[in-house]
Amino acid sequence: MTRPHPANDTAASADSVAALHALVMQSLDDDQAQETISIPLEGKSSIADYMVIASGRSSRQVAAIAQHLAERIKKETGRSARVEGLPVADWVLIDAGDVIVHLFKPEVRSFYNLERMWGFVDAPVAGTA
Repeated sequence: MTRPHPANDTAASADSVAALHALVMQSLDDDQAQETISIPLEGKSSIADYMVIASGRSSRQVAAIAQHLAERIKKETGRSARVEGLPVADWVLIDAGDVIVHLFKPEVRSFYNLERMWGFVDAPVAGTA
């Protein structure tokens, strides 16, 4: 019995992370999330490879985007994402393992300003460049 080469495992893992990240970004775009940014965390933090931050126009839209994203992750990858904050939906966290998504109402997002905390103060907003 031969074991797969570790480099192959790393490549497969990187491919699955890239696919998950692409799925998240596409789902947010499909659901009209606003001001979506993606912060690469590889080498900066062990919590995930990407942190994605986006806004919805209202609590209702934030909740709908979050629920749809969690369902899509389950359907496409077979893994369940943990979702926190749905009852109020001012700030919803979707933890998909390698990709963590923060969905905010605009005023809550500006209050917590996660982009600044992660050093992405002047990051271009997806879709505006």
